[in-house]
Parts: sequence; C-alpha cells; structure tokens
Amino acid sequence: MTHFCKFALAALVSLSLGLLARADEPNLKKYSPPADNAKDEPMAKQFSLDKAVGFLDNAALQWTDKRGCFACHTNYAYLYVRPMVGAKVQAHAEVRQSLENMVTDSWVLGKPRWDAEVIATAAALAYNDSLTTKKLHPLTRLALNRMWTVQRKDGGISWLLCKWPPMENDDHYGVTLAALAVGVAPDGYAKTKQAAKGLAGLRGWLAKNPPQNLHHKAMILWVSTSLDGFMTADEQKAVKKELLAQQLPDGGWSASGIYPWPRADRKEQEPDVSDGYGTGFTIFVLRRAGVAADDPALVKGIAWLKGNQRESGRWFARSLYRDNKHYLSHAGSAFAVMAIQACQ
Repeated sequence: MTHFCKFALAALVSLSLGLLARADEPNLKKYSPPADNAKDEPMAKQFSLDKAVGFLDNAALQWTDKRGCFACHTNYAYLYVRPMVGAKVQAHAEVRQSLENMVTDSWVLGKPRWDAEVIATAAALAYNDSLTTKKLHPLTRLALNRMWTVQRKDGGISWLLCKWPPMENDDHYGVTLAALAVGVAPDGYAKTKQAAKGLAGLRGWLAKNPPQNLHHKAMILWVSTSLDGFMTADEQKAVKKELLAQQLPDGGWSASGIYPWPRADRKEQEPDVSDGYGTGFTIFVLRRAGVAADDPALVKGIAWLKGNQRESGRWFARSLYRDNKHYLSHAGSAFAVMAIQACQ
C-alpha cells in the first residue's frame, strides 16, 4: 500500500470515528431523560465525571425540549458548567442556540415573560461567552443592554417571588445576578456608560437592602471577585470565614444552612445534612474568592462531593420549598462539577 493510500485510509477512519462519536452524542432530538430526583437514589460506587456530565447534558436537553423555556436550576445553570468540562458538543451548542433563539425570536415577537428572564439570560450568555470564545457575542450585548431597561428607579430588579429559594425567592438574587453578568462579560462591557450607570444603581440598592442570609452574602462575594465596589477586603474575608464556619463535620455544606427558609410543606429543614447544592455552590464561590484548592476545608469538601455522587451521576439536594421534584438537585449537580473543576 502506498503512503498516500495509508494516509487516505487513516483519514477516512478518523473521519468515520468522529462522525460516529458525534452521532452518538445526546442532542435535542435524541437524549436520555433522567429519572426523577430522589433522596433514596443509591450512591455511586465510585466518582465519575463522565456520568455527572452525562446527567447535566440530558437534564438540560430534556428541559429545553419539553418545557420550551429556561430555568435557573437546569438549562441556565448548564451554560455555566458545560464549558468547564468541554463546550464542543452538540448538547451545549443546541442549548446555547435555543437561548439565542429566545433573544432573537421570542423577545422580538413579544416581551420576555418576566424581567427576571432578561437578567438570567444575559448572565448565562455572558458567563458562557467568558468561558468559550472570550468575546462578547452580539446577542449577549443585546441581552445585557436590555437589562437596564427593566432596572427599577431604585436600582433594583423585580425578580420572581415564587418562594422557591435560593434562586426564585427575592429581588436580592436578581440584583446580584445582574451584577455578575456585567462582571464576567468580555470585551470590557463593564466600562460602558450603560453598564456603569446600571452598576451604580445595583450598588445603591444593595446598600439600602443588606443581605438577609449567608447565601445572599455569598452571591455578593462572587460578584466582588470581578467587580469593585461591592465588598471591601474586610467584608470578603468575613464572608469567607462565615462560609467556612458552616461546613458540617462530614465535609459538606447544607443549602438550608446557608439559606434558612420556612418550608411550604411545614416540614423541618435539614441544616445539618450536607447536599450537592450547599457543598458545590459554597466551594465554587470560595475558590472564586481566592481560597486555595488545597485548603483543608475545600479538600474535605471535594472528598464529600466525590463520595456522595448518586448512580445517575447527579448530586441530590432537597428542595427548600417542599418535597416534590427537588430541581435544586440540577443546580446542585452543576455547582458540584464547577467546584470539582475549580479545585483541579
């Protein structure tokens, strides 16, 4: 066989394998819907990043396909985490495209469903841009600019008040998410006149509406890692200390420990039970805030995550609202992977 034939054959085999691998990837037309989130799902025998990513892919695809909308806990969160483990897959491309389509189609043909949709969309696109192209996509800029059209005169944001903490429960989350969107946006967006004016309003609102719980403080801490004027160095140090003090003996954190909330089903919260959201979110924010990956508390926390993954690849997080779908597990699984990757 000539060198040319050998080269051609190798190229053909490589191309065929590439096409086969791509054909086998989950996408909006072909995915495996995850089973319901369940507290009694067995633990995995050993940690698997691949299984975690597979769960995140399929959960985001299912939500995007069946719901036709975006939710903070599932497909919005997916656009934060997926680039940290590889963005060049069909699932990521299609979920991202679906969000872009919402900006170009739904928003043009009619108004966004809520002001919160504008903020959450701008934040997800900006965060995704910062981890992929590192350039501000025109549609991301459009979404960011639209944020300021829904900002109130007092500097705040009218958020979803569904009593579904920590993401759909108070205006505080919307304000910090808007700030985060600006802070991570590439190409110096934070220095534009629109952004500077909007940020001044957000800072003013936060000054008049101080954080009510540790999750609020952690969100501001996260924002302060990319924007000045949201926390002083002493305030950052104090919040980091407070977060570390909430670590449970087994190494994890509890979502209800950092965001206490009276349940709608009148059952007791479990601030002494570690979960995927409390642990993943806290470790990720601490890493963003400069706590070293080899800090004993974070090492213990990562060990908890790797030892408490479920067979499906997810991490369970009990809903802070009521015992039903436990979609906080989706966000918790995203933050768990973000935390693990941030500590590599």
